[in-house]
Amino acid sequence: MKRREYFVILVLTLALGAVAAWAQANLTRAEGRVTNGGKPVPDAQVVLTFQDSGKAFKVKTDKNGAFSVIGLPRGNYTVEVFNAAGENLYQRKNQPLTGEGGAVDKLDIELTTGQAKMTSEQVEAIKTQNAKAQSINAMIAEYQTAASAKDWQATIAPLQGMVAADPTRWEYFQALGNSQFNIGEYENAVQTFDKGIQVAQGYASGATPKDPKNPNSDPVKAKQGIGQMLANQGNAYLKLNKKDQAIAAYTKAAELDPNPGTAYFNLCATQYNSGNTEGALAACDKAIAADPNKADAYYIKGSLLIASSTLEKDGKVKAVPGTAEALNKYLELAPDGPHAADVKQMLEYIGSKVETTFKKKGK
Repeated sequence: MKRREYFVILVLTLALGAVAAWAQANLTRAEGRVTNGGKPVPDAQVVLTFQDSGKAFKVKTDKNGAFSVIGLPRGNYTVEVFNAAGENLYQRKNQPLTGEGGAVDKLDIELTTGQAKMTSEQVEAIKTQNAKAQSINAMIAEYQTAASAKDWQATIAPLQGMVAADPTRWEYFQALGNSQFNIGEYENAVQTFDKGIQVAQGYASGATPKDPKNPNSDPVKAKQGIGQMLANQGNAYLKLNKKDQAIAAYTKAAELDPNPGTAYFNLCATQYNSGNTEGALAACDKAIAADPNKADAYYIKGSLLIASSTLEKDGKVKAVPGTAEALNKYLELAPDGPHAADVKQMLEYIGSKVETTFKKKGK
């Protein structure tokens, strides 16, 4: 019995020792001095707030302005300094405390600058980030100049550079896919949209944290971007004569887009061209519900219904209910539209009155 008890105690001791070692490996220590114009600031309160949890670590400086804090989780902190009256003398956000290689994090604070003194590594990191930002800005300017001239081929190189420099920006993939589509590189466009959709889905789902410096990382905007890329991907699939993939892309786009009129119309037109009357009618009705002023949706709907009309014994055409209404609505919205003549012929075919009271917009 005694031997068994000794064994259990030994196992527990070893397990606790392992936990302690793990905890120590994930904690760091910070030390530094608070100065004002190079002179030490004694009795100042230094507050280090861990940004992941909001937990604050507080310490006072000694007569030499020095302080030391142990047991800090590794990560980013908001650093603040307060005087005896509780006035905030200094604040800095996103201060990394990582304890690389077991080293103590140095955190010297000069109040007159409002910034903590940085290590040479931190300075170099900022220089690298600034150089990267300048490079991307130059590529954005090159892209915008070419896009303004509609020289889509010239937009490819800067967009590819932007994607390579920062693959976390789904909007770069979207722009590249659009340019590839415009120059007829439809396969490349499909693949680029796929990559952009994957990046945007991370933000939309919350799996990728929102970047406060990037408004397009907002989940709502990312979701809208997915809908737009799916719609354009559907267009690329159509150019490749891959109608089934196009229909799938348009269907997903309509489900995600807060203004799905265009996506449903694309689905309506694709189903119409594929010979799927039932699917085309359903999509046209959804397009009309989302955007009642989309004339072409009424044209396709009327054309589909005309095909379902029958001949009576007396030779008269019996149109499906709603046919004349759809066709006349097209003439109301687009009296001089590209399908106006066809619509009038269809109305005459079913013996329905052609409305002539429609006025051109703006008159």
